[in-house]
Amino acid sequence: MDFAIIVLQMMALVGFSAIFSGLNIALMSLSPAELKRKAELGDVRAQRVLPLRSNSHLSLASILFANVAVISASSLVLEKHIDGLLAGLISTLLIVVFGEVLPQAWFVRFALKFCSFFAPILKLTIVVTYPVSKPLQLLLDKLLGHETASLHSRHELGILIGEHLDTRASELDEDEIEIMRSTLLLSEKRVRDIMKPISEVYWLEENDVVGAERIDQIKEMGWSRIPIFNKSLTKCRGVLLMKDLVDIDFDENPVKITDLPLHEATIIGNMTALDTMFRKFIVAKSHLIPVEKDDKFVGIITIEDLVEEILGHEIADETDHMKSRR
Repeated sequence: MDFAIIVLQMMALVGFSAIFSGLNIALMSLSPAELKRKAELGDVRAQRVLPLRSNSHLSLASILFANVAVISASSLVLEKHIDGLLAGLISTLLIVVFGEVLPQAWFVRFALKFCSFFAPILKLTIVVTYPVSKPLQLLLDKLLGHETASLHSRHELGILIGEHLDTRASELDEDEIEIMRSTLLLSEKRVRDIMKPISEVYWLEENDVVGAERIDQIKEMGWSRIPIFNKSLTKCRGVLLMKDLVDIDFDENPVKITDLPLHEATIIGNMTALDTMFRKFIVAKSHLIPVEKDDKFVGIITIEDLVEEILGHEIADETDHMKSRR
């Protein structure tokens, strides 16, 4: 009978030691920022654990005080019935194997699940040990300060997003992942990397005259926007939109460029980072922006170029199909 009582007492003490030891490593392995995000998304387990993880010094002190108390109690229980050296050896083996190693390895794998399940026990432990754990918490807060949020770098975010490609459990499809990864790299790329060089740009001089032949040429090429530069490519007079010319009869009355409606052009440097370009296009209220280097125009960039860079694929419109058929 006495032996059965001893076994039950040791099982209870080792069990509590396992719980406290597992909670210790599981709770501290959880990221407060990740818990907060999950809680905001409605995860009940994260909502239950977040207050305990946010006040980590109090939770940690309570867990350690309780665990040490349980370990000490297990040694005292055995010493009453077994020789001191043997009691210490048995107690050590039980605590290390079943109260430390196994529960820690198990709890850390399912940290949120176990922390949520044992949250009531942890709260009760905090209440019971409060007279000693609270002063220790205040000391730790004073010495170490509050835990600061750890933000991921751009490259770390890219790696995290890329990990979704390797698992079927991800809610993201391949296109979404590629778009996000490309977007994260925009700040490292410059306009010069995706602009169309001036040698490939169809542009008109400010002194040119637009007649029927020129209109037919523009229609043949399928351009919708045409930049207007001076001959030396040092000044931009504006951007000519083809849709503004549909009501003009060029067959009988050729028109000077300066007499046509030109839209003001915003100028950017070739070293402008791509992550700012959407804002540039919004401010410019244009889909085409001339690019300059050393006070001379070296190319143009369109909003289509930027979207293609993000998508990682060329966008072919109706004009591109017509050209390919020809």
